Amino acid sequence: MADREMKFDSKMSDAEAMMWNVEHDPRLSSNIGSITICDAPLDFEYLRKKIAQAVAEIPRLRERVAPVLGRLAPPVWIPDREFELDYHFRRVALPAPGSDRQLFDLCCTLLREPFDRTRPLWSFVVIDGVEGGRGALFSKLHHTVTDGEGGVRLAERYMDLEQHPAPPPETDLTEVLNAVEEPQTDEDFASSVVSTTTHTLRRVLGIVRRTVGEAALVVADPPRVAEAVGNVTKAIGSARGQLGGSGPGSPLWKERSRHRDFDVLDVPFEGARDAAKKLGGSLNDFFVAGAAIGAVKYHEFYGVEAPFLNATFVVSTRNDASAGGNAFTPSIVHIDGGKMDPVDRFNQLKDAMGSRRGEVTGGADLMGALSGLANLLPTSVVTGIGRGQAARIDFATSNVRGAPFHVFVAGAKAVAFYPMGPVAGTAWNITMMSYAGTLFMGVQTDPAAVTDIDLLIRSIKEGYRELFAAAGVPA
Repeated sequence: MADREMKFDSKMSDAEAMMWNVEHDPRLSSNIGSITICDAPLDFEYLRKKIAQAVAEIPRLRERVAPVLGRLAPPVWIPDREFELDYHFRRVALPAPGSDRQLFDLCCTLLREPFDRTRPLWSFVVIDGVEGGRGALFSKLHHTVTDGEGGVRLAERYMDLEQHPAPPPETDLTEVLNAVEEPQTDEDFASSVVSTTTHTLRRVLGIVRRTVGEAALVVADPPRVAEAVGNVTKAIGSARGQLGGSGPGSPLWKERSRHRDFDVLDVPFEGARDAAKKLGGSLNDFFVAGAAIGAVKYHEFYGVEAPFLNATFVVSTRNDASAGGNAFTPSIVHIDGGKMDPVDRFNQLKDAMGSRRGEVTGGADLMGALSGLANLLPTSVVTGIGRGQAARIDFATSNVRGAPFHVFVAGAKAVAFYPMGPVAGTAWNITMMSYAGTLFMGVQTDPAAVTDIDLLIRSIKEGYRELFAAAGVPA
């Protein structure tokens, strides 16, 4: 479907290294997945050839993670000399009747399974026996490989614009693997460690130097005091906003576990787009506002009112369309837990998220430096910090843009794409993907926190209905 090159760095960023390190606690797993439901069973052998071709063209799919001695630098990616395609690409069948509920439960279980950290961090499972003569494809990536937007770019490698395109060529992966150059020498490896560590220290010292420099200029230019204080306050505020908020949120969603539940909902794309426009905001504002109204309604059902709820949304920092890896910054927004007109709530969230987006650029360097420093700490300390910060987040949101038209997967038309975002220590995650006129939303919850996922789904649906009604748009 696409021949655009994808570029990946040879080592993880500090933020990716943080995701890699903290998931020694399985509750903080950053696996991301998707469920593609098709109108017919998939041609397994055809898809296997497409995946083999993608592996040959994208080195990251045949690379594994190699830690750096002493964690003085982020882990690096090196070729997996024992790569096995059939380990990563498999086929299963649902037992009769093959309902959507069975499909979602299976994929939820597959997503929870940890990756073998000595192999490339991805897997695909073709699922047969879906009720109604349908088929499905489950895909899973570790978040250190790429983010949601990068995942869509990878998916283009095995999707087609027509149902029966020309057969893909045979790919000799053994030949591809043998042609890869040997990893760098020990001397180069040591040099890389020194270089990366120096870069991290330079960045941290740069922040300190800028702050001290502002203080030194105060004597010569007193009016600069206000500007300096404002800059430092802005940076600290941005870091706080991205790291976890100011206090506990929901009194209902306190517990955390390794268990997960998953369910879905669909919202018409054009209606949501029109409603967002009439309300004076973006599609993402509509998406987050509906989830927020649903979260408040869930609490109303139990007769509990939280002063506020903590939610995160994603700010994309991607500026290179060919780049792989991750290019996003999660940022927190506080949601008033009381009763509120849906239009007022929409506007409040729109303004709050807009303010956070403006802070991300100013705090980006500080966040990178903090991640670099945190990665030097003992694993138990890092996971403890991550667990503590995530426990203060009630739910996470993310959205991904898919194709506006139908595509085909191994001879079958894809009729639904349900994303599976990581809970990663929060109470629940809702991720949206736009595709062929529908907003497909996947809701993954920690059942220790959200004890009634059916109630949560109904509450979120009602949240979107209220926004449609407020905008005067038929739902």
